[in-house]
Amino acid sequence: MSTGNHVNIGMPFAITLQTGSSLANKTGSWRSERPVYVDLLPPCNKACPAGGNIQGWLYHAEEGDYESAWREIMVDNPLPAVMGRVCYHTCQTACNRAEVDEAVGINAVERFLGDRAIEEGWQVEPVKDPSGRRVLVVGSGPSGLSAAYHLARLGHEVTVRDRGERPGGMMRYGIPSYRLPRHILDAEIARIAALGVTFEQGVTVTDVESELELFDAVFTAVGAQLGRNVEVPAGSAATIMNAVDLLRDTEAGEAPLLGRRVVVYGGGNTAVDAARTARRLGATESVILYRRTRDHMSAHDSEVMEAEEEGITMRWLSTVDHVEEGSIRIEKMDIDADGHLTPTGEYEELAADSLVMALGQESDLSLLEGVEGVEISRGVVAVDEQMMTGRAGVFAGGDMVPSEKNVTVAIGHGKKAARYIDGWLRGEPYVPAVKPADATLDRMETWYYSEAPHQVRERLEGARRASTFDEVVRGLDADSALLEARRCMSCGNCFGCDNCFGVCPDNAVTKLAPGEYEFKYDYCKGCGICAEECPCGAISMIPEEN
Repeated sequence: MSTGNHVNIGMPFAITLQTGSSLANKTGSWRSERPVYVDLLPPCNKACPAGGNIQGWLYHAEEGDYESAWREIMVDNPLPAVMGRVCYHTCQTACNRAEVDEAVGINAVERFLGDRAIEEGWQVEPVKDPSGRRVLVVGSGPSGLSAAYHLARLGHEVTVRDRGERPGGMMRYGIPSYRLPRHILDAEIARIAALGVTFEQGVTVTDVESELELFDAVFTAVGAQLGRNVEVPAGSAATIMNAVDLLRDTEAGEAPLLGRRVVVYGGGNTAVDAARTARRLGATESVILYRRTRDHMSAHDSEVMEAEEEGITMRWLSTVDHVEEGSIRIEKMDIDADGHLTPTGEYEELAADSLVMALGQESDLSLLEGVEGVEISRGVVAVDEQMMTGRAGVFAGGDMVPSEKNVTVAIGHGKKAARYIDGWLRGEPYVPAVKPADATLDRMETWYYSEAPHQVRERLEGARRASTFDEVVRGLDADSALLEARRCMSCGNCFGCDNCFGVCPDNAVTKLAPGEYEFKYDYCKGCGICAEECPCGAISMIPEEN
């Protein structure tokens, strides 16, 4: 895709050395600026919390080389089939293609590649020889799994300990199976185990200091698995539970009796998952109660849309005032000009058999309490730029540190932590590569790209799907995935379109191989047509050196 300095291996057949031709007249002396090929940072790559080389793997996918595409994903992300289902794809929000028609369906192609890898049984191998170093990872959620995967590939002996019965953390015990089928999660975890990672489930780590006597480093990645407790006035017979417990118990096959009418109090993705789960457990009415408006709700748009399709109703600007058996008294709220919530003093009785609280989650940080040098404040652990806590050899990531809390961010934390831990163990600190300049839309000629709306993933019909935990969103087939990958505009990086080669009036571009070119500066007069006509913006004009 990209080019650099190349050796001139010949002239295009249409060019001659006859007197009066462009090659006989070295027009390079006229030039005040010269064109250079550049490699820029695509907006999708920049927006990916996991640090994936999205444009790189799409390049392979659009050629139909699905295994190479998957292997490029696996350089950064060990869970593509999972991510293709639960990632909120900020890469697509940033995609320049949206200015032409619609953003590239990156997430859908990733899921296709992840599923294809599971079907074909593709595996990965370590990239470094055994180091003889041992690392303990505490927590088998997305951050812990990512760290374990990358550490194992870097040659370290990795043990993962988690108090859950099975690995996966909140991906298993917090994300319902209608969003993430468990056989998909299990298959990608099994691939990590095949690298030699040891999983010890049902084990609670309580003393990190003592673990350092057995391990050379510890990465703590305890997810936010504790529901935040908020007291509400309630009668003794009222049925109140936490959304985190509801989702965990449902996964364990111990779903609670909710009754026919369920109210979920909260505005995040967990609240939406709880309300949709309640419907699948038999509730005929499932209502989300939120104290602000839809615009302030942190739940993702697609999740809210699917909930509404399944008959979930939303009550905005409402708070719980009192709970009794069979009913909830709610108070209507208002928002003033400064955006502050104000009570109205207006009340309403809402029939409900149970109330599910979904007002946030916290991590259990007791394993780090009392560890010398570790700083804990407001429910998170302080780490330095290398993701190490104040205790040498103890690192932290995921929900435990200040950051956005979602699966993609956690996977990115695990990858970065693994690289920092590897550098610390080897005495060679890991230094991230300098990122290139951004591939902005103003550099591109988008009219070269014909309109091609993205391939839509099918969903099960709303009313029918609410009665089962079957997966809601279907994946793309191979033909659709290929078409979707080919919609990528390769922002900021040459994809071999031959435009520069074809439009140069001085025949000053040599084509070395498909997608590889070189400027012949003796003949280039710096007119800039190549840069203006480069669809992807992979040519820059720079001032000529005196």
